[in-house]
Amino acid sequence: MSHFVPSRMPAEGYGVLHLLRVIDDAVPAFFSPNSPIHIGRAPGRLDVMGGIADYSGSLVLQLPIAEAACCAVQQRADLELHVWSPSRDDSRSSHVALRLGDLGLPDQPIDYAAARALFAQRPRDRWVAYLLGSLLVLARERSVRFSSGMALLLFSSVPEGKGLSSSAAIEVAAMQAVAALHGVTLTGRELALLCQLVENEVAGAPCGVMDQMTATGGVQDALLALRCQPCEVEGNVELPPELELLGLDSGVRHAVGGSDYRAVRVGAFMGYRMLAELRGLPVQRAGERVVIDDPEWRGYLANCDVGQFRARWASALPEALSGQEFLRRYGGTTDTVTAVDPARSYAVRVPTQHPIEENARVERFRALLQQPVAKAMLGELGELMFASHASYSACGLGSAATDFIVDEVRQRRARGTGLWGAKITGGGSGGTVAILGERGKAWHEVLRIKKAVTARLGHRPEVVRWSSPGAIEFGTVELRPKD
Repeated sequence: MSHFVPSRMPAEGYGVLHLLRVIDDAVPAFFSPNSPIHIGRAPGRLDVMGGIADYSGSLVLQLPIAEAACCAVQQRADLELHVWSPSRDDSRSSHVALRLGDLGLPDQPIDYAAARALFAQRPRDRWVAYLLGSLLVLARERSVRFSSGMALLLFSSVPEGKGLSSSAAIEVAAMQAVAALHGVTLTGRELALLCQLVENEVAGAPCGVMDQMTATGGVQDALLALRCQPCEVEGNVELPPELELLGLDSGVRHAVGGSDYRAVRVGAFMGYRMLAELRGLPVQRAGERVVIDDPEWRGYLANCDVGQFRARWASALPEALSGQEFLRRYGGTTDTVTAVDPARSYAVRVPTQHPIEENARVERFRALLQQPVAKAMLGELGELMFASHASYSACGLGSAATDFIVDEVRQRRARGTGLWGAKITGGGSGGTVAILGERGKAWHEVLRIKKAVTARLGHRPEVVRWSSPGAIEFGTVELRPKD
């Protein structure tokens, strides 16, 4: 760096070295050579097991990937907020400018509904909500006072719309950098939960917390075991050296804020509300939502035993129910980030069943990984992934492209090629497929599937293979002006 001295030089491959070169070229057009710059970094993630059961309290297993978002932040001498992302495609703006006052800063931060409306005004600029939302959340939730403007530069190598949690990586990297610039110390759990607020309340996407927690607390080459009740880390599970996990892009764009994902989530919370009624639990109205006194399940479907659900509750739930009828009979759900639309119908039984059965699958998957590697163990791991994929499809979150990839894995497994299992990831409806196989063999087989995808679907998929540390382990880099 010709203008700055970095506090440390991160390893190549973490994405920060590229950002350092961009920063140097951006002086003085974007950054001042006279003020320090703080850099945060957070990886995307490969959802190995757990997926859409996170908002229902499931155990999830997540792998932080090498692709990451890096955000550099510097204070300005005025009250303007400038956000620049030279890596953005032509469908979005690369530079957005606002003023602190647009967010009600420093003294009266606007509420989250007003923030969503602000960032929704210009669709090409909506991406900045994932960065500037960190200011608003820190101001409202941690009473951080922002008295001057900022320049924020984003570089992200996490593919967007692929189910690899590009948004969480951006949120965590941005908040980590902003917090460091203002001397705010956050634990990993605090950072993840605050970033979840950015996505839920500012960006308006109803995600669970597993994405942000993996971007924050993930450990390189290990699966983060997270109990989403709401955010309890249960350690890291190392993959046996004989195995590897890869991700293959289906070519179908995924969005957490999409109607299918949102409808499945609403259906699960409707099911929980109905089960509370069947179980005779005390329910209180709280505006458009309800509060349920539930000492046994503690508000989470994942705490329901699979056998108990199948024997006692499954048949009592309707396959589907109109929002209008549900609201008339039950008043609302306990979900704080979605609402039941009276004008539409929702599937109920299958979205309610998914997190209960998925939690049991994830528990078994973790237990198997802690056993000596054997053919029967590998076979069961694969079957658990196939079952998870089938459950996504039953919920309405599958796609022909991801089914094609999973079927390719299943056929190659039958031929003894070293592949064992595969499943759709994240919020479903496209995105990336996670693939489990024998180290060395799996890589070559996935490259063959990549060719088959191109021939069948006309799409050249990206392959995710490597891992990297989360934001807390990585820390931050400070660039100090040269004397």
